[in-house]
Amino acid sequence: MKTKLTSPSRRTVVAGLGATLGAVGFTAGTAPFNIGRAQGAGLKVGVILPRSGYLAGIGQDCQRGVDITAGLLKDLGLPDLQLMSADTESSVDVARSRAEKLIGEGAQVLVGAFDSGQSSAIAQVAEQKGIPFIINIAAAPPITEQGYKFVFRNFPTAGMILRDAFVGQKEIFAATNQSPKTAVFMHVNDTFGTSMAGGINAVMAKADMPYKILDTISYDPAARDLSVELAKAKATSADVVLMVSRLNDAILLTREMAKQRWTPQAIFSMGPGWYEDQYIKTLGKLSDGPFSFAPWYDPNKKLSKAMEAALAKSAPGVNPNTNHVYTFEALLIASDAYKRAGSTDPKALADAIRATNIKDNVSIGPGISFDAKGQNDKIIGGSFQNRDGKLVTVAPKEAANGKPEWPLKPHTQRG
Repeated sequence: MKTKLTSPSRRTVVAGLGATLGAVGFTAGTAPFNIGRAQGAGLKVGVILPRSGYLAGIGQDCQRGVDITAGLLKDLGLPDLQLMSADTESSVDVARSRAEKLIGEGAQVLVGAFDSGQSSAIAQVAEQKGIPFIINIAAAPPITEQGYKFVFRNFPTAGMILRDAFVGQKEIFAATNQSPKTAVFMHVNDTFGTSMAGGINAVMAKADMPYKILDTISYDPAARDLSVELAKAKATSADVVLMVSRLNDAILLTREMAKQRWTPQAIFSMGPGWYEDQYIKTLGKLSDGPFSFAPWYDPNKKLSKAMEAALAKSAPGVNPNTNHVYTFEALLIASDAYKRAGSTDPKALADAIRATNIKDNVSIGPGISFDAKGQNDKIIGGSFQNRDGKLVTVAPKEAANGKPEWPLKPHTQRG
């Protein structure tokens, strides 16, 4: 259905949604190695990621953000870091024990861990031990609502992601003169997925979206068969599918859509999965078309161009994405704080991180700084679309490098 929309400015819509965010509940051994030039007793940073288990693909992609950091820090005139690597095995309990082990082995700062549940466990350890923890990716709001003094998050909360997802959708509706009337909401049942599900109705009401949600379907992100869940979603005959996914389930659901011959007008993913490089390379032409609404990078920023070049050299053929951006920025924050603190003392480092004011960054928004809770509340989410094996940013306008294409093509016509 085509509906001509008058789109309010992003600033107006974001301001209208701001009051809602506070109420949204979003919820192997270690091996030390050096990054960059040898510098004696530099800052020791424990990087904790899900390098194995069902989140391994994303954890390994986050590692690519680690791999490009050395040269970028050097070009920015920032200190090198001595990194210590740990694998959460996609387990909350393992994440906790790995954090304790890294600290016992001398880590002075922790970075990680992509998953909200695992990051929450690490945050508890870091606060107890008095060691700064810089979250690269994790959206559950409670993490920065505990009154922690050593936990910092340069990543939006679930409420912020939902807010910007709906703003981005409206920009797409206005740009294409098309607007859906109905949607089905599918989400993983982990910490992130249930947090998003808990907040979606409250934020949607404030956003005044043109569609209504006909059904909500939750599922296990580690499931190997989602045919029943997809069939249930198809039975709603919804115009669009709203997704909160991980990587493996996004691949399963896309294949099921082709198998069951269901092509909604659009797939709107509010989180990871559908933009991952492994998703695109695994599915080929089937990966074309979905929109993602997630923390993203501004391709027009100077440091973004340097990041793209570094990634192209380190991992040829890999598209820059959220995993690289926010893992790199977490290490950028650590190095910047270390330079300003002039010390590896945990309290001095925490004080320096709290005073962070980085303007030369890659993520969308005015830069990196933290509020009293340790949250960067100035991040703006991006809207982007899979097109011919690439990721095209379509909103916000100031960070866009392409225009949205609507509707989603049937699987037989993609590529």
